[in-house]
Amino acid sequence: MTATASKQILDMQDLLYIAEINLLECKVCFEKYSQQQLHRPRNLPCGHVLCSACVSSLARPALECPFCRRACTPYQTSDCLPLLHLKDILSHVANDRRGSEAAGGTEGPVARLLPSGFSLNFSFGGWGTLVNPTGLAVCQKLGCIAVTQDGKNRIKLFSMTGACIQQFGEKRDSSNSVRYPLDVAITLDGYLVVTDAGDQSVKLFDFKGRCKLVVRGMFCLPWGVDINPQNEILVTDPEAGALYLLQADFKKGRVIKSQQVHSRLCQPRGVAVCPATGALAIIEHLNTRGEACNKTRVKLFNSNMKLIGQMDSFGFSLLLPSEIHVSGVAFGRGGNILVTDVQNGAVLSLGTAEEFPSVRSLITHGLCYPTSLNCLENESVVVLDSGDHSVKIFAGC
Repeated sequence: MTATASKQILDMQDLLYIAEINLLECKVCFEKYSQQQLHRPRNLPCGHVLCSACVSSLARPALECPFCRRACTPYQTSDCLPLLHLKDILSHVANDRRGSEAAGGTEGPVARLLPSGFSLNFSFGGWGTLVNPTGLAVCQKLGCIAVTQDGKNRIKLFSMTGACIQQFGEKRDSSNSVRYPLDVAITLDGYLVVTDAGDQSVKLFDFKGRCKLVVRGMFCLPWGVDINPQNEILVTDPEAGALYLLQADFKKGRVIKSQQVHSRLCQPRGVAVCPATGALAIIEHLNTRGEACNKTRVKLFNSNMKLIGQMDSFGFSLLLPSEIHVSGVAFGRGGNILVTDVQNGAVLSLGTAEEFPSVRSLITHGLCYPTSLNCLENESVVVLDSGDHSVKIFAGC
């Protein structure tokens, strides 16, 4: 067999491996589809596919697609015959691939991106406890995980073991309620900062749910929020294409200083600040006119807002075997930049500011639609999975 033919066979095996991972397993429970009733693929009216077991478990009392939230009933689902036929066609090829790997063949591209020693430790939440969660913040000093969501109580506080210790923000009055929260951060002295798209404001709460400060009038659409080492608030505004800084007296509930620190960003959303150096990472969404575009870009700045580097979806595609859609960003210990990828249900490391962008896969299993993340001092990673409305903690092995 020629070298060219061998490469073509390996490329085809890589393609089949990717199809097996991305098409032939349920994106909720990650079980492989089969002809048996339990994990038989079922079409939802919206076009998404789940296994029979997940359709049954999610239909209590009503079935809502975990990806697009369209409601339906189990009786409106049907067998996904194309996937069943594809599985039959690929079954013998998959056996050949496994035989090749056992004989020392080349691994597929997904196998080359296996997690670097991270495994799911435990998770909590789920539909009902969390409803369409959007933002996540962790304060190890107070032993608390804060989550913003679209349920009755817009902000929920959990212990590090997943017990709900406080919830508030339901719509009672126009001043202190939270209408449509997008992100949350925790200040160094223990206050919650929430971006509210419902009335274009940034709101400050204490841990008992009492509103201490509301900042309105300067934002078009406040989205991402984080705290810098000086205990100042940084807020992204995708409609204004800007990054804002707020300095406030949290105890007295008044703004000391507010300013726009960057005005030439492209729909910035997620933002994270390195606690040690003050470096900033911002996620931009690159929408192309007339196209449904899912391209994103990660920009890294130093503490003086000087651009260090950037990486967009095209750059990621040159280093990784599939398209990347970055949704959340955080700094880990040592200044490592971590991002969530909703396209593949993964967490990636982009290296430190000196290494950026040095792409490495950390977590590739156990996530459905990761939208936000935080890092703990023991290097565990806390991920908000909006796909199944849960918080998941991954620990290093």
